[in-house]
Amino acid sequence: MSLRYGLRTFGLELVMIAVAVAFLFPVYALITMSFKNPRQVAESPLSLPTSPRLDNYANAWTRAEIGPALMNSTVVTVVSLIALIALGSLAAYYLSRQATRLGYGLYMLFLLGIVLPFQLGMIPLFTMVDSAGLLGSYPGIIIFYTGIQLPFTIFLYTGFVRALPADYANAALIDGAGHFRAFTQVVFPLLRPITGTVLILNAVFIWNDLLTPLLYLGGSTRETVPVRIFAFVGQYVSDNGLVFAGLVLASLPILAVFLVLQKYVIKGFASGLKG
Repeated sequence: MSLRYGLRTFGLELVMIAVAVAFLFPVYALITMSFKNPRQVAESPLSLPTSPRLDNYANAWTRAEIGPALMNSTVVTVVSLIALIALGSLAAYYLSRQATRLGYGLYMLFLLGIVLPFQLGMIPLFTMVDSAGLLGSYPGIIIFYTGIQLPFTIFLYTGFVRALPADYANAALIDGAGHFRAFTQVVFPLLRPITGTVLILNAVFIWNDLLTPLLYLGGSTRETVPVRIFAFVGQYVSDNGLVFAGLVLASLPILAVFLVLQKYVIKGFASGLKG
């Protein structure tokens, strides 16, 4: 059977090329301007740099304090993801295996947490964190992210767990294992595709979030990358080369994580959500 290359295929290829250019153009502009001085940025922002300025990255690292901010973002993101995966997967396992009114009601309650915007509770949550003395600390922001993203995480895990045959866990239970051991040793390893999806989606949100760290960590030594970039732009707005270099440094870690886990994102949406 031969494949015919017609006008329709040619048109689809043109559309895909246009979409690719639209997505890659901001990346090109960001990287290009990160190697230029202010005059080059103003005169020819989109042209290739004639004499690349590598010191933009060194100055962004020291003057914007990107290094400590990257460490803060890493700690907040990693610990929040561990809590989300542990709590979300366990809750989803219980909800998917309990065909009762209580299980259904709890599941609908978690879905309500997805529908309602978290901005509605920003003031009372800020007051609670302030009263607990957790402002400007890791625990305060980690607890916030875990609570905010937990409904979405449970939703993703529940759809995948429901698609898994219950025979795996039942066999472990028959052999004498408890529910927790059956989940950790039998069920959870099967959740690898959706766990990758949970990791990348939550990591992108937590890493790139500006509003919450600005409220909870602003002015402290625990400021994350978006907060430092925000303050850096205000202080060094005349030197756009430094600003763009800081943005490139801030985006590299989460980009690396996405490239590593992208196949799990596709598998998770392809097979997990159909349940």
